[in-house]
Amino acid sequence: MFPDTGTGQAGRRIRDRGSTGAGEVDLFDLVQFAINGMSIGCIYGLVALGFVLIYKATEVVNFAQGDLMMVGAFLAFTIISLWGLPYWVAFLLAPAGMFLIGGTLDRFVLRPVLGQPQFAIVMVTIGLGFVLRSVAGMVPGWGTETYAIETPFSKEGLALIPESVGKLVISEQDLSVIVATAALCLLLYLFFRHTRIGVAMQAASQNQLAAYYMGVPVKLVFSMIWGISAAVAGIAGILLAPTTLIDTNMGFLALKAFPAAVLGGFGSIPGAVVGGLIIGIIESFAGFYAPPGVKDVAAYVVLLLVLMLRPQGLFGEKTRKKV
Repeated sequence: MFPDTGTGQAGRRIRDRGSTGAGEVDLFDLVQFAINGMSIGCIYGLVALGFVLIYKATEVVNFAQGDLMMVGAFLAFTIISLWGLPYWVAFLLAPAGMFLIGGTLDRFVLRPVLGQPQFAIVMVTIGLGFVLRSVAGMVPGWGTETYAIETPFSKEGLALIPESVGKLVISEQDLSVIVATAALCLLLYLFFRHTRIGVAMQAASQNQLAAYYMGVPVKLVFSMIWGISAAVAGIAGILLAPTTLIDTNMGFLALKAFPAAVLGGFGSIPGAVVGGLIIGIIESFAGFYAPPGVKDVAAYVVLLLVLMLRPQGLFGEKTRKKV
């Protein structure tokens, strides 16, 4: 299930205009498409950020990242709908639970296979995704049904400019996604730059052996990175849930986030977010201007173009190996 990039009144207005022809599109429409695309692009960026964090530290591509997002959304659903706790409590507890799950997966699933061929590790992460989906489908209260969570944000449009000037709106839900993504990126930046453990994580990601000799507990650091990646995925799931609802297949969103990570540069943390925003905005425009169905493949077209023209991505470093 992939999200619709037009939500609330803004999305309905765009779809209604699309039925009358694209010839009437003006500057305000272009800005509106960009704003709508930024909302889902932030979700892509957060999932891509999880890809990059793990790859940058361990050189492992975690194809279960989308399913971790799904588990985080289900944890939030349990806390809000089944336990009856407020949304903001879930926003704190669900990522904390995902942090523990991510660290546990690294310790007992990924660490035993480190040192094996890269293909074997990739297959482990793919298999882990299937396991997470299957387990989620068997958990009492979750199952294979589709669920929704109550949020304090409205889907009604908020005017960004006076109506006498033009129509430019954004829903509270979309605005919350953009603000939460910006706040999380700032928090991660401060963590990696200004905390002792954050610096240790950077050292371990750049040179594991040197970090080990300097006294950095590399294995513990890797487990923490997996935990942070899972927590970020959980936050993405909470932010996405009001738009697409929650089910065991919502993790397939990672298929759109992977091109975002490649576009930004697979080793670049800022590039992951920028890549997600670009993919989201491209999808928003493709959904209006292009024929039906093009929006669903736009991310993969961008992926192919990036691999052909700039394989290292927008912010990635070009490396060469002599043989």
